[in-house]
Amino acid sequence: MAGESRTTISIFSAEEVARHLRELGALLHACVQDGASISFVLPFAPDDAEAFWRAKVLPAVRDGGLTLLVARQGGAIAGSVQLDHDTPPNQPHRAEVRKLLVHPEFRRRGIARALMAELERRASRMGRRLITLDTRTGDKAEPLYASLDYKVAGVIPDFCRDTVEDRLDPTTIMYKAP
Repeated sequence: MAGESRTTISIFSAEEVARHLRELGALLHACVQDGASISFVLPFAPDDAEAFWRAKVLPAVRDGGLTLLVARQGGAIAGSVQLDHDTPPNQPHRAEVRKLLVHPEFRRRGIARALMAELERRASRMGRRLITLDTRTGDKAEPLYASLDYKVAGVIPDFCRDTVEDRLDPTTIMYKAP
């Protein structure tokens, strides 16, 4: 699965999301199994992962308020990120990063960085000058976001349950105004 090859990034339509539910589910499942704090806790079954894409992502992509970027290497889905631009009338300048995922077998190849760069280009084309996100404080993604010039707005304690342990973790709220 993790052979070296060029990374391509594309926008998935609702039809493509529906066609690739199993692969997208496998991506999400692998990331959660690896400890990613992305809304889910263990135990987390592959069917639960597919259900997330079907119930949460597919309708938002179909409705036009969410852009799903998917990275592939060697034909396999290696990563994804969501740009939520379904904002209220008083926030037409803002969008939010959701669920930056890179399959554990494809990490350390620049895929997350490439996905974020494309997300920022897309946001800019939409006139979205402020991009926000949250990440579990201390996670591997936090230094990535900082290296991409995202600034810390603050930390909220006890924001989410840990993926494995029975404890609450803080989240770091970050933003970028390109």
